[in-house]
Amino acid sequence: MTRARRERRFWLMKSEPESFSFDDLWKAPRRRTFWDGVRNYRARNLLRDELAEGDGVLFYHSNAKPPGVVGLAEVASVARVDPTQFDPRDDHFDPGADPESPRWYGVEVRALRRLPRFVSLEEIRSQKALSKMALVQRGQRLSVQPVTPSEWREIARLGGAPEP
Repeated sequence: MTRARRERRFWLMKSEPESFSFDDLWKAPRRRTFWDGVRNYRARNLLRDELAEGDGVLFYHSNAKPPGVVGLAEVASVARVDPTQFDPRDDHFDPGADPESPRWYGVEVRALRRLPRFVSLEEIRSQKALSKMALVQRGQRLSVQPVTPSEWREIARLGGAPEP
């Protein structure tokens, strides 16, 4: 099945609000930004091979007090090479990255709406309907994670968003 023909998928993408918050995305031109700096191979593979334009995104503030979902977004482009891997002045520089065979990729993300109500990790953990969500599984630290359609709807509901 080609990317253009498959069903819409859903993802949770983590960002530390001190580095890049949902408000930063909301204020970006056209409410879009390139999601760069991912330096985990499993997360890279998801970005490169699985995320597709139009997929839904739960924007999650990690390493925050408290952590949780703050907004809804969507994937706005297919994956492309992350240029920060080649820039020695960038925090995401990778001296082993080769422009002839790039190591790291990213996608563009577009903000759709702020959640009227913040959905904390503690609240997510307390919901039986979300007990199998990757986010709450032991050892799950990926910055990009798959989310089922029902998990997406439940978090949107908890956050007070209209039916996505």
